Amino acid sequence: MPRAPKPSRVLPLVASTDPAPSPCLAARGLCAGYGGKVVLADVDLALGVGEMLVVIGPNGAGKSTLVRALAGTLRPSAGEVRLLGDDVGSLARVEVARRLAVVPQSSEPAHGWRVREVVMMGRAPHQGPLQVPSAHDADEVRAALERADVAHLADRRVDELSGGEQKLVAIARALAQQARVLLLDEASASLDARHTTALYDLARREVRERGVGCLAVVHDLNIAAAYADRVALLEGGRLTALGTVEQVMTYRTLREAFGVDLYVGLNELDGTRYFVPRRSALG
Repeated sequence: MPRAPKPSRVLPLVASTDPAPSPCLAARGLCAGYGGKVVLADVDLALGVGEMLVVIGPNGAGKSTLVRALAGTLRPSAGEVRLLGDDVGSLARVEVARRLAVVPQSSEPAHGWRVREVVMMGRAPHQGPLQVPSAHDADEVRAALERADVAHLADRRVDELSGGEQKLVAIARALAQQARVLLLDEASASLDARHTTALYDLARREVRERGVGCLAVVHDLNIAAAYADRVALLEGGRLTALGTVEQVMTYRTLREAFGVDLYVGLNELDGTRYFVPRRSALG
C-alpha cells in the first residue's frame, strides 16, 4: 500500500486573505508520487493571472514533483490539475505547450545549436507538422531574445555560453512559446547574483506587463521574499503555509520547516525581508 508523507511538523496552514483571482493554474486534492511512494498529498493550490507565486521548502519536500504534476508530465494518483480551466490530463501535449512553459533546474546544453535556433524551438507548439518557421515565428523569436536581453547572443552556439547565459536563453525559449503560465523549477540554481537577479527580474516583468501567471520553485529565501506576491511552503509533501511573505516567512514557521535558526531582518531601502542563518553556539 502506498506510503503517505509524514505529517507536517509546522504550524497549521496559513491561508492568504487575498486568494488568487482568476486562477490560470489550479490543483485540488493533488496527490502524486513514484513507484507506489506518495510524494505529494492533498495539495490545494491556485496560481492567479498576473501573479508570482513562489514555492519554498526543505530538500525532499516535493517541490519538483509538484512542478511535474502541474505541468502534466507526472500523472496524479488522486486529485486534479486545471490549466486555463481544462483538466491538464485531458489535453494533448502540444496544447499544454501552447498554454504552459517550463524552465527546469538543469538541462543539457544544445550542442551545436545556435541561440536563435534554440529559442525557435519554443515556437514548435504553434507550427504545423513539418515544423516550418513562419515570418510570425521569426518575429516572436526576435521579441523573446530582446525581452530576455540575449539578442546579442543570437548567433552564438549555446554550448559556448556561460551557465547564466544559457539559463536566460532557456527563459527566452519559454517566452517564445507565448504561454500564459510559466513554471520555474529552481531555475536560478548555480547562477551568480547578477544572472539570478536578471532571471527573476525578467519573470517579474512578464507577470506585470503581460499578465503571465508564474509559479517559481525557489531555494534562496531572500529571492523568494524579494519577488513573491504570495508564498507556498511545502514540507513532507504537504502544503503547510500559503499567504503573503509577511504571513508565511516568519521566524517561527521557517525555523520549524527548515530546522535552522534564521535571523529575519527588514531591508530599509525597499521594505523586503531578508534572512541570515544564525551561527551555532558551538561554531
